[in-house]
Amino acid sequence: MPELPDLPLSSGDRETYRAVAADGVPLVGHDTDRLVDLGLITPSPDQPGRFIAHDPRAAAQRVLEQAQAAITQAVACMAELPTVEGLAPAYDQHRWYSGPVSEMLQTRDEMNARIQQALRTASSEMWTAQPGAPVDRDPEVQRTGMERVLDLRRRGVSVRSLYNVAVRDHAATSDLLSSAVEAGAEVATLEETFPRLVIIDGTHLFIDNCVRPGDKDSGWHVTDRATVAWGHTLYQQLWARGTRWQEGDTSSGMLTERQKAILRALDEGEAQRRVGPRLGLSERTVTKELAGARAAVGAQTVYQLMAWWGRRQAEG
Repeated sequence: MPELPDLPLSSGDRETYRAVAADGVPLVGHDTDRLVDLGLITPSPDQPGRFIAHDPRAAAQRVLEQAQAAITQAVACMAELPTVEGLAPAYDQHRWYSGPVSEMLQTRDEMNARIQQALRTASSEMWTAQPGAPVDRDPEVQRTGMERVLDLRRRGVSVRSLYNVAVRDHAATSDLLSSAVEAGAEVATLEETFPRLVIIDGTHLFIDNCVRPGDKDSGWHVTDRATVAWGHTLYQQLWARGTRWQEGDTSSGMLTERQKAILRALDEGEAQRRVGPRLGLSERTVTKELAGARAAVGAQTVYQLMAWWGRRQAEG
């Protein structure tokens, strides 16, 4: 790359040139090297300490030619960058590059907007895990969600949704999920706590803000290849433990799904005090649900309730 002149000129440089142009004598103590390098002045061959001024237009033309040569060489170098970058497959063949990392989205609206942006180009999958308890939603929001599912299925995108088991007892949510299953989506429920997440095409991972756990509205959009792959593996493990929507337990219809989940945990040997943490429930809620289950089946104690449960499972 051609070396460009040392510009810009300082005020002292300009005053020194004017002094040399007037009488050949530079400002006292001022360095004349820059002016000499630019060809604006040259030392006088017969009078030491004096200089000869030259036409600044000629110096400017030389600087322009140098700059143009440098620009031409820079453009040529830039034109070769695709060729250099084209060598990346040879490097990646032996190494994994994880890619960009993550971005925090401050609000739920920002999170939803970024998810919708990723879904517009989705081609293989949209997997979601929703651990929260079901709530009554605006019918328009539900309709929009169903249209999204239908659009993704028409495009051949795999749609999987994992929910808290309590959704089976929430009429509006249950009806919506049944419709989603009819449209080709896969739905499962899980009786244990799990993280909220959304995976799109194995390249986008959306998670809650685990950096600041108390911040319920913000979250992270992760595109780091290794982290998204880890989230994908985690989701598959959770999915394998879930109960498919069509396979929901109907052997004891008098109990809610939450009550059944508690009884299953007890039947597997879990201590009552540990059932709450396993299912994401408070100890008070577990006690209340067991009381409701006892009343539903006419049992006086938890032991009688478990005996009834064991018989029903054997019959089923």
